[in-house]
Order: sequence, then structure tokens, then C-alpha cells
Amino acid sequence: MKVELGYGDGFKSLWIPEDMQADIMRAGSCPKMEGKEGRKPVEEALLCPIGTGRLRDLAKGRHNIVIITSDITRPMPTWAVMPDILAELKQAGVKPSEITLVFALGSHRGHTKEEKVHLAGEAVSREIRCIDMDPNDFVHMGQTAHGTPVDVTRAVAEADFCICLGNIEYHWFAGYSGGAKAVMPGVSTREAIQINHSLLTDEEAVVGNADSPVRRDLEEAALYCPIDFILNVILDEHKNIIHAVAGHYILAHREGCRLLDEIYGREIDEEADIVVVSQGGRPKDLNLYQMQKALDNARHAVKKGGIIILTGEAGEGLGEPVFEEWMVNAGSPGEILERIRREFRLGGHKAAGFALTMEKAEIFLVSSLEDEFVRSIFMKPYHELQDAFDAAVISKGRGARVLVMPYGGSTLPILRKERRG
Repeated sequence: MKVELGYGDGFKSLWIPEDMQADIMRAGSCPKMEGKEGRKPVEEALLCPIGTGRLRDLAKGRHNIVIITSDITRPMPTWAVMPDILAELKQAGVKPSEITLVFALGSHRGHTKEEKVHLAGEAVSREIRCIDMDPNDFVHMGQTAHGTPVDVTRAVAEADFCICLGNIEYHWFAGYSGGAKAVMPGVSTREAIQINHSLLTDEEAVVGNADSPVRRDLEEAALYCPIDFILNVILDEHKNIIHAVAGHYILAHREGCRLLDEIYGREIDEEADIVVVSQGGRPKDLNLYQMQKALDNARHAVKKGGIIILTGEAGEGLGEPVFEEWMVNAGSPGEILERIRREFRLGGHKAAGFALTMEKAEIFLVSSLEDEFVRSIFMKPYHELQDAFDAAVISKGRGARVLVMPYGGSTLPILRKERRG
């Protein structure tokens, strides 16, 4: 059986012998949503918002509208949805000069001019102002019960109408992406993000839980920095929009989560000896910081003592300085877990995610990183997927059970007995 896994802008090929027990985890069948008269998902969602009126009605009389969208590390196709958003705003009488598109960086790097144009689309980037959030210019708007400061970039804080865009997929401690995450952590300070993310140590902060304490906290932040409307999309394995929800930042988001579960929550009968996983290529495999999400989903599918083959180019290395410092300076994965319990730091939480997986399974990393460096962060280095797989088969034997997750950041393995319980 031949399988191709996304790697950077291309693929890595894998041949699995026909006599091995191997399954490929793909999304469930779900036709592209189209409404009456063949309307596309975004058009249909904007026509039938959940929990609010239409955007064209809500935005009437507003003169400082901000649209928050994802940065370059996310697959959100901003360029594909902005024309419909702008059409609604024009129907409300809003002028292009009254609209700002803000790229939510969170704790990530800023964009180049070319990246901004790519994300927004050339026509949109010419028509309205498109900016990165300013990490040094924030407004304090309140504080959540958990103590998270609602410190929001000024362009968003001073707007009189806020629209949040995003794609919904599984998130390893916020339950799901999308919704109010555009504000927290999207356009918040690093300190605020760190305090919110410290809730990841709570036992309920797990993938697929929409009531995660992390999400409850970030949705409370939206009470201080109001979100007037959201448009969230669900993508297929090729990053095409197959579903969209619009309207209230909680009600519409939860409907999107339900749809995501139908497509990407995949039951398995038992855990595998070898799990081969990829984020699906760019932009999700730019660095190890982003690849951790696919790794965490794979952790739910691998047997204790098994092997996970994590595949991604990681052309930008680890991708975050604190994450790198925690990984490079640790003496063992256990040391990282001890450190996160006594000293929570944003960036360190990703190192803890790797360490948590390493407690359960060995990680073979197929990437562009130097071999010696990969060994120093407790993983076995490979540059070809086939080489890594062949080594895993030698270790576990031809009778090993294999699971391939070509889009590991999107598909969530669920043990059948767990769902029934």
C-alpha cells in the first residue's frame, strides 16, 4: 500500500507491505455544504447566521470595523471568505476606509508584506487596511475570574464592531480552535496568553472538550472585548471550505464543533504499535511548535511503548524561543514535565506536550532538521519517511499494527470504548 503524506510544499511517500495490519485515518464522508440555489458554504452561513441577525444589519451605522483573522501558521483561507464579508459590510453602508483587517499573531512572529497580501488576497489588500496586531500597543479592558488580563491590541480594543474569522479544528487543550480564540490568544498580550494557557494542566483541558477551562476563560475575556459576529469554516483534507458557521461567537462556534466531530472524530478499535502522522504540509509544518498538535492527536492512537513517526519539514526549526530553550536545556522529558508543574511559561507548554507524548511512545522525526540536534531533543532523526518506517518495523516486527494519519492535526482518534463510556 502506498501512502503520501504532506511535507512542506510537497509530499513524502511511504510503502507499507500488504501483509501488515495497516489503516489510514481520513476524514469521514461529508459533502460540501450548499444551500438553496447552489449557494456555497460561506454564502449560506452569512445568509443564515446562528444566534444573531445578518451581518449587513448588525453593522449599519458602524464606522470603525475590525476583522480579526488568522496568521500565516494557520490554514484559514482568509482570501476566500473576505469578498463575502466585505459584500455584507457594503450592504450595511460601511466604507472600505472604515474597515481594518487585523492578523492575529498571538505569540507568533510578524508577517512580511508579501505574506499579508497572500493572506488577505490582492484585491482585498488594495481595498482595505491590512495590518499585524501591534505587540507593543495594547489596551487593558478587564480581567477574568481566573485572573487573565484582557489586554487587547489597540486596533481591536478601540473598534466599534468586531468580526472574528477562523477555522475550526481540534485543539489539544482548548478543545477546539475558532470562535473567541481570535481575541484570546489571537490579539492579546503574551502575559495574558500565558495566564490563560496555564489552565492546560487542568484535567478537563483536553482535545475535543468545548467546555475546557481554557475555552471558558477565553470566552469570558470576550465579555470585556465584545465579539459582534464570527465566521468560522471547516476545511477538508485539501484545505477547501466544506462547511461554514456564522453569527454568535459561542452558539455558532458550538455548531461548528458538532459538525467537525461528525467529519473528523474517528473511532478506532484499538491503539496501534506504529502511528505515522503528518500535519499535512504547509503552513502547519513550518516548525515543531505547530507540529505538536498532530503529535498530540497521534498520542491518543498509539500503544504504550509504541512508536510515533512525526513527519513535517520544520523549515523554521522549533519556531519559538522559550519552547526551544526548554527542549534544548532539558536533561530528559521527565525534567520538562517537572518544570511545567512548578513554572508555567508560554512556549514551555509545547515542550511539555512533546514530553507527555514521549512518556507514552518513542518519536521518530522525519524533518529537515540536523540529526544531532534532533537527538538532543530526545527524538530519532530521519530525512526520509520510508527509512523511519522501515526502522520502526524492525523494532516492532511485521506483526505490528500500523495507523497512518495524513492530516493528524485535524483527525482525532477516539477509542471506541471511550466514546461508549
